[in-house]
Amino acid sequence: MMSFTVFCAMSSTATPPDSSGARLHWQALVGLYASAPVNQLFESSLEITGEGSSRISFNIDETCHHAAGAAHGTIYFKMLDDAAFYAANTMVSDRFLLTTSFNLHFTKPVKAGAVIAEGRWVSGRRRVLVAESRLIDAEGDEIGRGTGTFMRSHIPLSGLPGYSAALNPAG
Repeated sequence: MMSFTVFCAMSSTATPPDSSGARLHWQALVGLYASAPVNQLFESSLEITGEGSSRISFNIDETCHHAAGAAHGTIYFKMLDDAAFYAANTMVSDRFLLTTSFNLHFTKPVKAGAVIAEGRWVSGRRRVLVAESRLIDAEGDEIGRGTGTFMRSHIPLSGLPGYSAALNPAG
């Protein structure tokens, strides 16, 4: 996710899906993640684990390394931002969110292996939502942590092909 600053008034409020529509919304968010061209660059998968939470599984290998032979910080940022973003977007069923800021802390380098990014919504339902995320390596150690703020955009989720295709697989 790129970071954007948005200077516009948002009049509507965050609308969490009702229990009957929540699973469809979450399924559509998974479809949205899979449809993003940037995610074709990474072997990864998103799972919505409940309202306000997400998990992204991915692998680190040498294609992700900086010159000193460990995962580049851009990989940490991308996966932390995505996990927090999708956790927050479970709380909003009508609009795409935009990252307005993201704070990142590196705690351990990783060279190779499976990594999990866990996202969790923290607060906000109206205009701005806050979510946090952490990266866990194959040994179970935290290797990075982040907190992001996300703002509702004017972009309807239903207008995004990856989201709508997951809602209407036959159409």
